Amino acid sequence: MEMRAIVLDGPGEPEDMRVQRVAVPEPPAGWVRIKVEAFGLNRSEYHLRAGMATNARFPVIPGIEAAGTVDAAPGGEFEPGQQVVAMMGGMGREFDGGYAEYTVVPAYCVIPVTTGLDWATLGALPEMLQTAHGSLHTGLAIEPGQTLLVRGGTSSVGVAAAVLAKEHGLTVFSTTRNPQRTQVLRELGVDHPIVDDGNVAEKVREILPAGVNAALELVGTNVLPDTLKATALHGTVCFTGMLSDNWTIPDFYPIGYLPNGVRLTGYGGESTDLPAAAFQRYVDLVEAGKLPIRIDRVFAMEEIGAAHRIMQDGQAVGKLVVRVGAGPAT
Repeated sequence: MEMRAIVLDGPGEPEDMRVQRVAVPEPPAGWVRIKVEAFGLNRSEYHLRAGMATNARFPVIPGIEAAGTVDAAPGGEFEPGQQVVAMMGGMGREFDGGYAEYTVVPAYCVIPVTTGLDWATLGALPEMLQTAHGSLHTGLAIEPGQTLLVRGGTSSVGVAAAVLAKEHGLTVFSTTRNPQRTQVLRELGVDHPIVDDGNVAEKVREILPAGVNAALELVGTNVLPDTLKATALHGTVCFTGMLSDNWTIPDFYPIGYLPNGVRLTGYGGESTDLPAAAFQRYVDLVEAGKLPIRIDRVFAMEEIGAAHRIMQDGQAVGKLVVRVGAGPAT
């Protein structure tokens, strides 16, 4: 039996991505085959496709997340037909991922869920919520009543982090480089949208002279010093994202780099960092209209090149999603 899939034979341009026919994979014991209904796009897949991934192997079906139903589970971990999402654990790098009609993943990558959400919306949530949840609770240990800065606020994780932080009782500052997007941030509940001109710390301290309790860095090391300066004494900055593709700090000298008493941590988690109960709670809140997650647009598989171009060029506000089985949006 064959399926449609996006197969990368090596690095290339977005327009080089094509749908191919390949064999439907068979799951060994301990693995689960999922009939994929939708999958979200992530910067990790851009890095893979652009040749920036250090652990890439080719050919590979990319995709670090997927949403759908269980097709087969030889080990009996899940019942056929059960709604699930899958993410991380080596998906799309060490083994074939979610850019396909079927994907086979280790059972530990799979989270069961029960929801009436449409597939495109559910497909937008797994990695976005996992990264935001882990950054806020593992990386920053946020508490109600605190203040939070999200640097890179119109990215999918930035949107999710702001929304989850508001739901947890924080006051949220969030940045965008585009002044026209500040209204989008306000609509998501952000208290203080900030236009990022490179001097975010100054703008934050004009509003909050002592600085924020916590900051989530999603842009990269090129702006990290400014984010650290926006953070209060004994506050914490969590380095999670690299939207700018600036990953490392040359000649890092901690005493000269870090402001006195400001903590720097990082987050790069797995599906196991997001308990099934927490994911179900978030999904329920989304379904009830109480967690306003933003989807920028939904594509068909045949439009994967256009979707990757938009992701690469930073044109999206929120999540880009592919609905498997859908016709072209045009």
